[in-house]
Amino acid sequence: MTTSPRSPIVSRRALLTGLTAGTAGLLTGCDSLARNERFRKALFSAENMHKWLQRPLQDRDALAPEYRADQRSPFFRPNGTANPNTESYKALWRGKFADWRLMVDGLVARPLSLSLAQLHTMPQRIQTTRHDCVEGWSAIGTWRGVPLKLVLDAAGLSSRARYLVFHCMDDMGGGNGYYESIDMVDAFHPQTILAHALNEQPLEVRNGAPLRLRVERHLGYKHAKFLSRIEAVDDLSRIRGGKGGYWEDIAGYEWYAGI
Repeated sequence: MTTSPRSPIVSRRALLTGLTAGTAGLLTGCDSLARNERFRKALFSAENMHKWLQRPLQDRDALAPEYRADQRSPFFRPNGTANPNTESYKALWRGKFADWRLMVDGLVARPLSLSLAQLHTMPQRIQTTRHDCVEGWSAIGTWRGVPLKLVLDAAGLSSRARYLVFHCMDDMGGGNGYYESIDMVDAFHPQTILAHALNEQPLEVRNGAPLRLRVERHLGYKHAKFLSRIEAVDDLSRIRGGKGGYWEDIAGYEWYAGI
């Protein structure tokens, strides 16, 4: 989830820069479109560049590798914030998160307010996967949680929704919590779950209690921890700095962090 500002995704950024230059050259042959400023702005927006330049690089519907239980790491270290340590979070923790709720709103027909107990009653998925952090470390763990698709179906996701924004309880300064976003390709991926347990135990604080996102085809900063709200939107430009996530906005991380 949260990380330090250094990022080794330079190779991806360099690759995209080269692809962008090459694609721009191809467009000059399409005279009518190349002269259409509105078309060019839409085509080369950050949002569209991430999509149509990166998706051809890999099959985004493919499953991330899964492992045996005996291959799990002996210790699953925290990525990013290890403890929100706010008064509101500490109160929820002392109450074993009985008063915590996950809000699901935005472009949905039926906004939801789900308790941890309600999430436990929904169909579950268990997967043992590798977490790859942007800081260079990896760990294998077994996650248990609700497929995100089931929550979106229950909320009646609008056809106008193009992204999900995950709002978190860890304060990143100035009262602003961590946030991340994914598109609908990743939202409906079978391995994308809202996880409440790690290695057969309820999530510990350091790993994102009471609920975190697991979007297994992405680097760790996309795996938002300490979830409090999922917001369905049609555009990311109105969310904070407009780039779709905390580190994307303040440190230039790539919005699409697929691996």
